[in-house]
Amino acid sequence: MQKYWGILLALTVIASCKDADNEKKDIAQDIKVVEVPEVNERFGFNLDEFNVKLDTVRYGDSFGELMQDNKVEYPKVLAVSENFKDTFDVRKIRVGKPYAILQSKDTTAQVHVFIYENDPINYTVIDLRDSVKVYKDKNKVKFVQREVSGVIESSLSEAILEQGVDYNVTHNLANVYAWTIDFSRLQKNDKFKIIYNEKFINDTVYAGAESIEAAYFEHNGKPIYAFAYENDSLRSLVDYFDENANNLRRTFLRMPVAYGRLSSRYNLKRRIKYYGYKLRPHKGTDYAAPIGTPIMATADGTVVESTRRGGNGKYVKIRHNGTYSTQYLHMKAQKVKKGEFVRQGDVIGWIGMTGNTGGPHVCYRFWKNGRQVDPLKEELPQAEPLHDSLKEEYFAYISTYKEQLDCIIYPKVLIEEEDEDLITLNQENGTR
Repeated sequence: MQKYWGILLALTVIASCKDADNEKKDIAQDIKVVEVPEVNERFGFNLDEFNVKLDTVRYGDSFGELMQDNKVEYPKVLAVSENFKDTFDVRKIRVGKPYAILQSKDTTAQVHVFIYENDPINYTVIDLRDSVKVYKDKNKVKFVQREVSGVIESSLSEAILEQGVDYNVTHNLANVYAWTIDFSRLQKNDKFKIIYNEKFINDTVYAGAESIEAAYFEHNGKPIYAFAYENDSLRSLVDYFDENANNLRRTFLRMPVAYGRLSSRYNLKRRIKYYGYKLRPHKGTDYAAPIGTPIMATADGTVVESTRRGGNGKYVKIRHNGTYSTQYLHMKAQKVKKGEFVRQGDVIGWIGMTGNTGGPHVCYRFWKNGRQVDPLKEELPQAEPLHDSLKEEYFAYISTYKEQLDCIIYPKVLIEEEDEDLITLNQENGTR
């Protein structure tokens, strides 16, 4: 019976989603489309007014040589290199960077403008007409909201990438839930839904994914919502909060590697055949990963040791406060030195096999009040909560996102399973 109520509730949600879609269609019908003549505009210029040469900086190219090859007068080249160093350093053009040359359409083919693309969005304009002008500008960026959902069969990255989604979305989702979900222990049929924006330059050129606006993750049957929101008490930093305004962030990450396999747990009763089954407690938590995988500090703190010693191999130990310390063993190499302050998520070294180890992994050790404990069983302290003065506004803000998440449909595999449940329910009720 409980199962049937769940299905009926799902049908109610689907119905509300359909109503919302119908409202959008009614609004769309009232919008009038006005045709505007197309202009071949890019970099703030009408390209139809010029002869356009598009190329990339090649090995051995310099700004001076490019200008000389295109018959730009030397005084103008000198003016660019000497008078606009803060805007465009001619010594720092890089191999592989695209550029555009706009020439006059007459027989002289005089160079009017040189445009250097710093990255897909930012560019620098060297206007050589009359007096030389140099300035920076940006391409017009269009943000398109995208919804993605998935059911995990083998891994999170596979479930996202098979839909043709930017890999950074996988990384961003892992960061959102880094404090609440151990991604080395995901279960088959765990589910997720994501709302985020994709960037497009000039409406067509893909320029990457923005951070996640809202998400839903169902892990081991437990649903966890996440909504990005600016918490004023955190000096305008954006955190992720659940539907009850609880901060998803903790003062400690669940694991010191972004992707790794939990290979050995904290175990005070461990016995090893090699040592004649003698009691050899394991006070660390091992995460296996390929050699060279970055190891992250799980919380802010000061490095108190960065050395090599016996079976520990190369390791780093961090003191976070008067209560907590962490240690990271068997590194290939350390990236930090004793006395350095590190922030949560900073790379402090790389996975290796130094010391006593049978394979590449990091042994993560966790101290509380001077005693080593199991970090997976610790109730880690939460980060700064949402300020009370913001909660009413927060609940109003997330209501639309929550409804949108609830309306997102999972991929076809899961839909077919739900359809089978509905067919069974109908058959038992004597209907089709």
